[in-house]
Amino acid sequence: MPGRLQDRVALITGAGSGIGLESSVLFAQEGAHIVLCDINADGAKKGAEIIAKRYPNVTAIAIKCDVSKEQDIQDAVATTVEKFGRLDIMFNNAGIMHPEDDNALNTEERIWDLTMQINLKGVWWGCKYAILAMRQNPTDASKGLHTGGSIINTASFVALMGAATPQLAYTASKGAVLAMTRELAMVHAREGIRLNSLCPGPLKTPLLMDFLNTEEKRQRRMVHLPMGRFGEAIEQARAALFLASDDSSYMTGTDFTVDGGISSAYVTATGEPILPPPVSLVNS
Repeated sequence: MPGRLQDRVALITGAGSGIGLESSVLFAQEGAHIVLCDINADGAKKGAEIIAKRYPNVTAIAIKCDVSKEQDIQDAVATTVEKFGRLDIMFNNAGIMHPEDDNALNTEERIWDLTMQINLKGVWWGCKYAILAMRQNPTDASKGLHTGGSIINTASFVALMGAATPQLAYTASKGAVLAMTRELAMVHAREGIRLNSLCPGPLKTPLLMDFLNTEEKRQRRMVHLPMGRFGEAIEQARAALFLASDDSSYMTGTDFTVDGGISSAYVTATGEPILPPPVSLVNS
């Protein structure tokens, strides 16, 4: 059976680890050709090698890309179109959570600017060059391919909720991603270009676990999680797959929240979770 992304082309930033890596492998499993972009070239290459070994019918290439540099993003999109002739899915997923990000009094301007450069400007540039490419996508009815495409921008549940454990630059950057995504979704809705934000909850990924580097920090957050555990990157990848596919064809401008219920919680349940978390696709 054809996959949900059969013959489509996806560019994923932050593809060297976490959500980006899981999404790259999952999208390939569903039939997409993948361009894995990451500032960590070795991580992106590892993902491309996994895909090549498991899914020989699709093509995966790795590109070193620093999303804080507009030229890097422009070049990544250009390479994608040159290699595959189109760009159907843009997953602007790369981001940072700086350990020196704090409250308004303690966060230095250099931390604020670096966070905005990567988490917000990088997403803006990703949208810009993806839109230009998607407008040129050729139609191939025999393969279900058409002009336009799907752009997914990783935001966060912290863009929807406040926290007394501040990381102000990160939170502000993700709130801006939500607003920018909604605006762009309205502008391009009739061009066949859909834009949606993915709002993950707290995840067991290197990005967050490196930030929560003590048991006290982890437990400070765990008490608020209704499901009694941190989320897994594969759970976000499955949500991104839905947004990338035609299953979400009538969705645009959405803040797609996949947060284990934290944004709906007041008092959480007690006891241990009955079900184990899903297994990583990358490590399976």
